[in-house]
Amino acid sequence: MIQLHDKQFVPFISAKEIDFALTKLAAQVEDDFGDDTPIFIGVLNGAFMVVSDFLKKYKKPCEVSFIKMASYEGTESTDSVKQLIGINQDLSGRTVILIEDIVDTGNTVEELKHLFKAQNVKHFKIATLFFKPEAYKKDIKIDYIGIRIPNKFIVGYGLDYDGLGRNLTEVYKLAE
Repeated sequence: MIQLHDKQFVPFISAKEIDFALTKLAAQVEDDFGDDTPIFIGVLNGAFMVVSDFLKKYKKPCEVSFIKMASYEGTESTDSVKQLIGINQDLSGRTVILIEDIVDTGNTVEELKHLFKAQNVKHFKIATLFFKPEAYKKDIKIDYIGIRIPNKFIVGYGLDYDGLGRNLTEVYKLAE
């Protein structure tokens, strides 16, 4: 068990399970876009570890960039999504694959889909390491899913609780 601020968390997903899921995701994307040179867009801050480890497993030519969005306050997802840092390159005619650490309500994914579609991308796909189907409220297809999880608050492997826990190599869930 670990303590972050005022909350306790228990082990949930091992580093080995995360590694296996990322290997699977990279292989699926390679199979679908191996002849293309996609640009992977990571959503900061949470996806920095996911993107780094995903790219180590992706063996074809690619580019990477980041966008920073905010939609959480403490342990709660808000209904508003703010773009804090945007993309500064032309994406028209490109294959864009969004890499998320986690998709829960889908609010961030919806906002980003509109943003990238407005830039006339050739393909727009969504990959996420963690997916909470019980929390998902949108009709947007999540193209690549690493691990489906229950609607529990998690930290570690890039995910945080009020700034803490991102550096953990495994994932922990809020103790009940």
